[in-house]
Amino acid sequence: MTSFELPTYADVEAAAARIAGVANRTPVLTSRTLNELAGAELFIKSENFQRMGAFKFRGAFNALSKFSPEQRKAGVVAFSSGNHAQGIALSAKILGIPATIVMPHDAPAAKVEATKGYGAEVVVYDRYTEDREAIGRRLAGEHGLTLIPPYDHPDVLAGQGTAAKELFEEVGELDYLFVPLGGGGLLSGTALSTRALAPRCVLYGVEPEAGNDGQRSFRSGSIVHIDTPKTIADGAQTQHLGNYTFAIIKRDVNDVLTASDADLVSAMKFFATRMKTIVEPTGCLGLAGALNMKQSLKGKRVGVIVSGGNIDLERFCALAAV
Repeated sequence: MTSFELPTYADVEAAAARIAGVANRTPVLTSRTLNELAGAELFIKSENFQRMGAFKFRGAFNALSKFSPEQRKAGVVAFSSGNHAQGIALSAKILGIPATIVMPHDAPAAKVEATKGYGAEVVVYDRYTEDREAIGRRLAGEHGLTLIPPYDHPDVLAGQGTAAKELFEEVGELDYLFVPLGGGGLLSGTALSTRALAPRCVLYGVEPEAGNDGQRSFRSGSIVHIDTPKTIADGAQTQHLGNYTFAIIKRDVNDVLTASDADLVSAMKFFATRMKTIVEPTGCLGLAGALNMKQSLKGKRVGVIVSGGNIDLERFCALAAV
């Protein structure tokens, strides 16, 4: 039992109402070539076409839209390697809220510049030697800001669950659904929608092979903490799941899988060459996980959530040339 109240699908529905007309209802892409490769019918929920290029806008806008007048005046602080940063920064700009974002010094330049471009103040730290959560708490305390973490927050994960809600509304029930996993906001929100709308669907989280804390946590029954993993999936370089996200994942997810960096590069190339869409490495986790399991997917209806498409062009070209 948890000592805190977990969000429910009703919270996802409420989030969907808040973000309606602000967030993009992203497309579901299909590919005959991909279906032939997997031996299944795949539906790709493409959050790389979301505002600021990733699903993170959903949870960020949902959380900030619930701020009191006092919170809006004081401002928000968040920590993120890039996509939550941009989601908070853009949402804050739309809602007229001052934003401060704590970002690692080696975050992709495109994500840093976009965050600044939305009007946020960026505070830089070293992800390998400093604690971003401690920095965020300190700034919140010193300046009276409201801290919105990237995943372990009920309003954030409820907002993330709206992507799967849209997917099921568009394509109906699925046999399998593969979702990128970092801190667990997208996967836990997706789990709420999946159990409400497609209860028989087998739901998998997919995380980088180099950072399998989620898999270890899921299989051991308690949250495992790791050092910052070294992987090209910068959006999934998390060190542990959150209390909210883990509780939902443990209850509602079928298993957690991993994908290698080589798997992610292969998926990136497929998206670019065959589906004409740019997906960042983290966003490729779901497809990589599905393709690694393709022998088990024969003849099935399979969903894949692409979490985002924010990657520097130079970085994309370097990885694609591997």
